[in-house]
Amino acid sequence: MRTTFLTLVMMVVGSLAFGQVASINWISLEEAVAAQQKEPRKIMMDVYTKWCGPCKMMMANTFTNANVIEYVNAHYYAVKFDAESPEPVTFQGTEFTNPDYDPNRRGRNGVHQLSRAMKVNAYPTIVYLDENANVIAPISGYKQPSQMELYLRFFNEAYTDGVDQTEWESYRDAFNYTWR
Repeated sequence: MRTTFLTLVMMVVGSLAFGQVASINWISLEEAVAAQQKEPRKIMMDVYTKWCGPCKMMMANTFTNANVIEYVNAHYYAVKFDAESPEPVTFQGTEFTNPDYDPNRRGRNGVHQLSRAMKVNAYPTIVYLDENANVIAPISGYKQPSQMELYLRFFNEAYTDGVDQTEWESYRDAFNYTWR
């Protein structure tokens, strides 16, 4: 009886240890900018809201994909930012707030100044920033893992300052999707 119990306990503990799923290492924007000083990487910032259905789908379907997780963790600092958060954020020497935030409001709330500064006009939006925390581009809309692959690889592997629309289109048209 005791052996059976110990075997059962070992199986449960073992399944918990091996059953852990990897996830994206989300950090704050301030932490990402500080990390860039030690190890330069681009930043991928997921700008979302709590009420946004496509934002929830990206969290459930895209940001849990093993390929996305592995690539983002290896090549980017990942930031998750609630566009309606009441928390102040200091970025590039400026403090951004949400002066219209109402803690008693249900559903949509005031838009954070940082979202506006990064030209976010829809949710979800992924804002890509270079190794110096300068905005490269905000990319709006729900993205499946294969669609994320295109942008993640482009901004990490092919993007250079001053790249033009023609170069982007050539990259996009020749891109070989490998993630599903």
